[in-house]
Amino acid sequence: MTPGSDAILARMMALHPKIIDLTLDRMWRLLARLGHPERDLPPVIHIAGTNGKGSTQAMIRAGLEQAGHRVHAYTSPHLARFHERIRLAGTLISEDHLTAVLDECHAVNDAAPITYFEITTCAALLAFARTPADYTLLEVGLGGRLDATNVVEKPLLTVITPVSIDHQQYLGDTLPEIAGEKGGILKRAVPCIVARQEAAALEVIEARAARLSAPLITHGQHWHVTREAGRLIFTDDTGLLDLPAPKLPGPHQFDNAGTALAALRQLGCDSAACEAAVTRAHWPARMQRLKSGPLVDLAGGAELWLDGGHNPAAGAALAATLAAMPQAETHLICGMLNTKDIAGFLRPLAPHVTHLYAVDIPDEANTLPADTTCAAAVAAQIRAITAANPAEAIRRITSRSPKARILICGSLYLAGRILRENG
Repeated sequence: MTPGSDAILARMMALHPKIIDLTLDRMWRLLARLGHPERDLPPVIHIAGTNGKGSTQAMIRAGLEQAGHRVHAYTSPHLARFHERIRLAGTLISEDHLTAVLDECHAVNDAAPITYFEITTCAALLAFARTPADYTLLEVGLGGRLDATNVVEKPLLTVITPVSIDHQQYLGDTLPEIAGEKGGILKRAVPCIVARQEAAALEVIEARAARLSAPLITHGQHWHVTREAGRLIFTDDTGLLDLPAPKLPGPHQFDNAGTALAALRQLGCDSAACEAAVTRAHWPARMQRLKSGPLVDLAGGAELWLDGGHNPAAGAALAATLAAMPQAETHLICGMLNTKDIAGFLRPLAPHVTHLYAVDIPDEANTLPADTTCAAAVAAQIRAITAANPAEAIRRITSRSPKARILICGSLYLAGRILRENG
C-alpha cells in the first residue's frame, strides 16, 4: 500500500541536514533523473520579492482565470495542508496525485541529499508538466537567484514585488545585496514587471536587467496606481483602468494590485480580467477576518483577524491597515520565529495597539520564546504580557474588552496553526 502524502513528506525532511541550503545543484540532478519536467511547463510567470508575492500571484491568477485560462500555481509555505502549495489548472492537487508525484520523486532521488523544499518543488514541477494548462505561476520560496524555482530557462514573464530587509542570514545584510538575489530571476530578453521599490533596490534590478537586455515595466515609470475616492486607478501606455478597491484588505494591496494589473496587461488581458484580479482574489492569512469556527465563537462579540506578515515591511503594512480601519480597541496576539526582526516588525504597530499578548508558536522548534516577544514589545512602547496559547489570550482579552479588535500576527506558521485550530 502506498503511504499517504504526510508520511512521504516526513521522510523527505530527513534527506538533508539543513532546512535551507541555497544552491541549484541538487535540483538539476533530480530534475535530470525525472526527465526535465521544468522544460515542459505551460508558459511560466515567475514571481520574486520580499512582501506581496502571494497576494500578487493570487490576483494574477484571478485575472487569468476570469479570462478563461487554466492556471497552475505554486506557493509556499502552506498554512493548513501541504496541498495548498500546488494548484493544478485551478484546483488544489488531490491527495492521490500528490502522493504519486511525491513518491516518484522520493524513489528517483534514491536517498541522495536534497532539501525538503527542493524535492517538493520537483514534485510540483512534475505535476505541472503532466497536467495541461495555459499558464504556470511560480512563486519563489526564498531569494531568487538560487531558489529551487529558478530552474526555468525562459519564463514568459518575471515579476519582482517590493524588496525589503528579511532573511539576512541567507540573502545578505543590505538592501542592494538582497535585491541582487531577488533580481536573480531575471532572464535574458524576458520582460519583468517591477513593483514600487526603494531606490537602492531598483538600481540593482535595473543594472542586472540592462546586462540581460530584459525589458523592465516599472512602477512610477511605465505604470502608476493610485487610490482615489476609495477606488483603484491604474494607468499605463494602454490607458486608464478605474476599478473597485481590492478585495484583499489593507492600503498596501493597492500596490500589489497595481503589480498584478501590470502583469495582466503585459499578457494581453482585457478590463474584465483586470477587474476580476482585484475583486475576486482570495489569499488566506493576509489581514483575513475570521468569521466562523471555535476561536471565533470563543471571541464572542470581538473581531478576530489573522495575518502572517513577519518582517518590518509587513509590520508597516499592518500598521497602515489598522490606521485605515474604523477606530477600535486593538489587541495583538503575537508569535514569531527567532530568525525575524521582531523590533522592526513591532515598531510601526505601537501607535495602534492597546495590548500585546505574546505566545510561543506551538510545535515550532524555531519559535521566539513568548518572554522574548513580550520584552521586545515593551521596548517598542507596547504594553505586553505573555499567554500560554492564542485561545487563552482571546479569553483574557474578551473578558476585559468584549468588543475589541483582536489581531493574531507575526508568523505564517502561527497563522497556519490558527486556521487548523479554527477549522
